[in-house]
Amino acid sequence: MPHRDPVLYFVQRLRDEAHRSPSARIAARRKKDIIKNPLDEIEGIGPARKRALLQHFGSAKAVSRASLADLTAIPGISDAMAQLVYDHFNRAG
Repeated sequence: MPHRDPVLYFVQRLRDEAHRSPSARIAARRKKDIIKNPLDEIEGIGPARKRALLQHFGSAKAVSRASLADLTAIPGISDAMAQLVYDHFNRAG
């Protein structure tokens, strides 16, 4: 095919589009994996409680180091929820 043939341009665009879709899916999955947070694994921790914990402590790592008393001091975190969070990060094994 000649270098400036419109059919060649069409085939190139078709090829590029075929590769764009899977590449976008892979990138989205990687982004989601990067954003994962250990607090997401705790049953009962939704966006509001997660936000409250992160605003108070600054990071999930700081939440994992928090004492039970520190966790219960946060508005919106009940004693039972604080115990769940504490147990999640301090379970043996």
